Amino acid sequence: MANQNPVAIVTGASRGAGRGIAIALGAHGCTVYVTGRSEKSGDHPLPGTIYETAEAVTAAGGKGIAVRCDSGDDAQVKALIEQVEREQGRIDILVNNAAAIYDELNAPGHFWEKPLKLVDLMDVGLRSGYVATYYAAPKMVERRSGLVIFTSASGAVHYVFGPAYGAHKAGMDKFAADMAVDFQDFNVAAISIWMGALLTDRLKNIIAAEPEKYGYLQEQIETPEFTGHVIWALWNDPQLMELSGQTLIGAELAVKYGVQDEGGRQPPSYRKTHKVEPRVQYPSVIR
Repeated sequence: MANQNPVAIVTGASRGAGRGIAIALGAHGCTVYVTGRSEKSGDHPLPGTIYETAEAVTAAGGKGIAVRCDSGDDAQVKALIEQVEREQGRIDILVNNAAAIYDELNAPGHFWEKPLKLVDLMDVGLRSGYVATYYAAPKMVERRSGLVIFTSASGAVHYVFGPAYGAHKAGMDKFAADMAVDFQDFNVAAISIWMGALLTDRLKNIIAAEPEKYGYLQEQIETPEFTGHVIWALWNDPQLMELSGQTLIGAELAVKYGVQDEGGRQPPSYRKTHKVEPRVQYPSVIR
């Protein structure tokens, strides 16, 4: 599906995984629409703004365009898609990454002892990914070209941080599986990627606060840019449509495509570290 200067949207790209993915795609010459709510320092407890990410995308060799978009607002998501279509005439890669992640997610306690707001992942996470793809799909289908990525993790198949987090990850995998069925005749691929533990500002703080509990992650960590390079390799795979609908482990895709992380590291797969693997959807289709 490759073309010379693909147009990508990365949601939730002020910081963390989204920022890294956006910068990596920029390094490959993509025009990247960077979305999020953070426009200035202080908008969020962690550093990072959409403008800083957009500048980093451009500095990496692409073209970064910052768009303030609250992924929890369907109208703003629709306006974002319309803006990209209007300005670029197409959307090649959509990375559904925005997620309502709060510090209390990994706090001690059962789900009913934690704040109810943790369930916001069903809105900014699941719903936002559905809505963005809903509005991007018609043009991708019309052009018979496109790649929709859902960023996920192994919490889809085992307990991590509680049911809200797990349902979000499992839902992202399921979106890829079911959207691929609808996309299959239009040369548009939908794939969910399990990212490993990411070296984000949030995780740095978590490890620093509880090194005995989380220090082991230092050996397994992926940079936020790693997944972006994997997505680029997928986009350039002539057999991309054969992978559509699958949940794939980013570390394994990296080995397949010869992608290394910073310093030549090859992050380990969840199959090795957690003894888990993505669920495979049954082929039965009921319409």
